[in-house]
Amino acid sequence: MLLIGIAGGSGSGKSTVVNAITRNLKEKVAVIPQDSYYKDLSHLSEVEKRNNNFDHPNAIDFDLLQQHLSDLKAGKAIDQPCYSYITCSRSKEKTVRVNPAEVIIIEGILIFTCKPLRDLMDIKIFVDADDDDRLMRVMSRDIVERGKTVDWVIERYSKTVKPMYLQFIEPSKRYADIIIPQGGHNKVAIDVISATIEKALGNNI
Repeated sequence: MLLIGIAGGSGSGKSTVVNAITRNLKEKVAVIPQDSYYKDLSHLSEVEKRNNNFDHPNAIDFDLLQQHLSDLKAGKAIDQPCYSYITCSRSKEKTVRVNPAEVIIIEGILIFTCKPLRDLMDIKIFVDADDDDRLMRVMSRDIVERGKTVDWVIERYSKTVKPMYLQFIEPSKRYADIIIPQGGHNKVAIDVISATIEKALGNNI
């Protein structure tokens, strides 16, 4: 089993890289999004939720994420949380059953900031992209997929996304085995990574 970590700033193209790598893996891969492991904020007021810093490592339930990855590596299935960006809460009734696979991919902006999590990873990949490109993707995603306003996105980007990227996320790329420039559009880098995974799996894909 290979556990691959894919990190990078918000809007860097991590999902594009994940999709490109997993395209030929099919049932051999399971993808674990860090975003499913945000701490539940259902007990907070709307104002408190709005002011919460989702780009700080403290926003992530790393203990649960680490336990789930350890279970998968041990061949055990997990019940992945379902997190809502609309309500900033974790569902109490619904989870996603994830079974062990030959390749486990964990992706998220903060996954390299946690040493115990890094120590579980066999390959660490950092997806790099220009700030302007990331901002445009973040705006499009948060408005269309998460129901946020333009003002909300701009305020969050200036107050938390950019400062936290500079403080935590960008420095964490020093832990990466591979850095992909140009975000998810770097086909050469993705092809090299895919070939590395195939070799590690014994060319049985």
